[in-house]
Amino acid sequence: MTIDAYINPNFTLIKKLIFFLLALVGIIICDFLILGGTEIVTSSRDREERKTLISERFHNSVQLLYEMIISATSVMSFACAYVVLNHVYSLIQGTSQTGFLGQFMYIWENWKDFVLLLLICLSCVLNTILDKLIIPLKRISRDDIACVRMLGMFYVIIILMFLNVIGDESEYSPVMMYYLGLMIGRFVYFDASFKDFLHAMRNIFMKLPLLMLGLTLSGLLCFFGFEAGYLLERNYYIVGAFYTHLFLLAAVFVFHHSHILYLVIKKR
Repeated sequence: MTIDAYINPNFTLIKKLIFFLLALVGIIICDFLILGGTEIVTSSRDREERKTLISERFHNSVQLLYEMIISATSVMSFACAYVVLNHVYSLIQGTSQTGFLGQFMYIWENWKDFVLLLLICLSCVLNTILDKLIIPLKRISRDDIACVRMLGMFYVIIILMFLNVIGDESEYSPVMMYYLGLMIGRFVYFDASFKDFLHAMRNIFMKLPLLMLGLTLSGLLCFFGFEAGYLLERNYYIVGAFYTHLFLLAAVFVFHHSHILYLVIKKR
């Protein structure tokens, strides 16, 4: 496998547009599934109260879904960067390199763990830039954001575990261990009480449907991408999954800034 395998020349502009439209349709379907679920949950309320609750809970849930996609894409960027860098290192390992590649070999052999920590920090910065500046999500609280970001880590861990099961060539164990450590640290820290732990677990449990919805959406889109030849099976699967999340992120950007959801709710 060469570095050229990361590029699919047959993934033309038209095919990219089709893939983007499918991602957009997937986001729309998820939004309406959330709307349907919200209406079912609030069906026992009075008419006026129900109308207000539907609007509030629906928009909050949609933004939580968007936050999960943003978080998953940011985490996936780190995982993908690790796989690509490790692959580049494996290609030049055992050879005599000078200049940039020589420096890269030295850093990867001696400072690999610090590079991984740096990539994690950069993924966190990317997440903040995305959900604060590019796709501002202002309706959800800090606690909900923290909860969904942690679910985003679990989201990617599930994907990496699946890729290991289907026999991908890449080694994802270091990535999974880093994020598992971060997730455990979120639950168990030096001043945490049992009450804090139960509160965090409750928040996680309440948002599991969003996790399943996000995994289903990205999984179906990835499956289509590989089956249609848009994503390369000879490529590392993590790269195809990352491409898929980039298209989902673009769809979220377009749909969020179009404000179509607000018009739909107002007409109901």
